[in-house]
Amino acid sequence: MPASVPRPAAPPRHESTRNVYGSTCMLKEVHLRDMDAMMNKKNRMDGRELIRQIPDMSIQAAFFDPQYRGILDKLQYGNEGKKRGAERSGLVQMPIDVIVEFLRGIERVLVPSGMLFLWVDKFHLVEGTGDWIRGTELSAVDMITWDKQRIGMGYRTRRCAEYMLIIQKHPKRAKHVWQDHGIPDVWPEKIDRTAHTHSKPAALQRRLIECVTTNSGNVLDPAAGGYGVLDACKSAGRNFIGCDIR
Repeated sequence: MPASVPRPAAPPRHESTRNVYGSTCMLKEVHLRDMDAMMNKKNRMDGRELIRQIPDMSIQAAFFDPQYRGILDKLQYGNEGKKRGAERSGLVQMPIDVIVEFLRGIERVLVPSGMLFLWVDKFHLVEGTGDWIRGTELSAVDMITWDKQRIGMGYRTRRCAEYMLIIQKHPKRAKHVWQDHGIPDVWPEKIDRTAHTHSKPAALQRRLIECVTTNSGNVLDPAAGGYGVLDACKSAGRNFIGCDIR
């Protein structure tokens, strides 16, 4: 009789999915040494400089809401700098090369299989954002449409939504990473816009943070605006590291 073929060794067992993204992806709760003075605070600085100070693979989730040129250039309402357009047009606009620089830095500091929630407008959504992350370990894996529950501006269709690309660092996986399977891909939430001209839905941001991070995990927002992600982190019991230039 032929000799029996030895069975391959079983893969190592992990103690808990709370500490493990998947069979090969450890979800590390890293203490950001020498950054305690900046944690959970509103820091005023260039987000690229902040990212340069953050160690490799120490961030479980990141939010990025660049101030796009797209809406101002494409719609050309003619009210830039006047009345209701003054606050929007007064924000520093990010060219594509700056956005790419941010994304490269975020890629470096994310843990393996970590998540990036990237806000985009409808023009970038249609024209594509693939070039922004080409050559990186980042891949778009899903999208959420935020239904603002109000009618906005527009010469043709009126703007009622914004879009969030869900991007994951390699290796791509959902099991043990995405813990909340009740989040819809169209999210209705009305917000108070008096806090910041580009305020984002607080309940959605908190739910996403709780979905893909562990207790005391680190969440990055290098273009924090009205610091809604900071508020969401405080509610969820996570550590926030972020800033804005204003």
